[in-house]
Amino acid sequence: MNLSGNPLDFLVAFAGGVLLSFTPCVYSLIPVSAGFITASSGGSKAKAFFLSFIYVTGIAVTYLILGLIASFTGSLFGRISSHPLTYIFSGILIIFFGISMLDIFAIQFPVSIKQPDVKKRGNLSAFVLGLVSGLIISPCLTPVLASILVYLATKKQLLYGAALLFVFAYGMGLILIIAGTFSSALASFPKSGKWMVYIKKACAAILIISGMFFIYSGIRRF
Repeated sequence: MNLSGNPLDFLVAFAGGVLLSFTPCVYSLIPVSAGFITASSGGSKAKAFFLSFIYVTGIAVTYLILGLIASFTGSLFGRISSHPLTYIFSGILIIFFGISMLDIFAIQFPVSIKQPDVKKRGNLSAFVLGLVSGLIISPCLTPVLASILVYLATKKQLLYGAALLFVFAYGMGLILIIAGTFSSALASFPKSGKWMVYIKKACAAILIISGMFFIYSGIRRF
């Protein structure tokens, strides 16, 4: 149970989070988070940054828990998680999730979570709002999150897997921190449009290529 692994994984996880922040799933959270933080900060940039950071930390904790569960699954099955067939099956799953991002078919969690009506404004409220926001956008990010969780399930390091999703969440929340801290800059943010579709397709391509690499790695292990 340690954080040993390739440091490049953390950089890739953060960069992947930043890329996904420009998809409709995360981008739609900007007005919600910025509005809450602006109303709570009282015009203080320092407080706005702190609240934004706490809000994103709430999202990160949600994904950290998912990472722990996925990594624990890999640790629980031990040899099964490192078996060549497991890698091949994981690769097929990741390709499946990648294709779903091309909108050929849809994958959704069978749960519906509503944004809470937060009346009190403060650090705890920002954290709770972040926790719930992480769950709200999870169904929209199902293909990507599922692919990451499949990858983590092939690892046998609990903290390492959780830390990767934690870093991923902060990459995804970077734009939310910027929007919350500098709410006056929201007007200069690009509006939703076809460019988001291209980013989504780019993410799909990355998943499909990653799945193919998993299959290749599994074949080489025989």
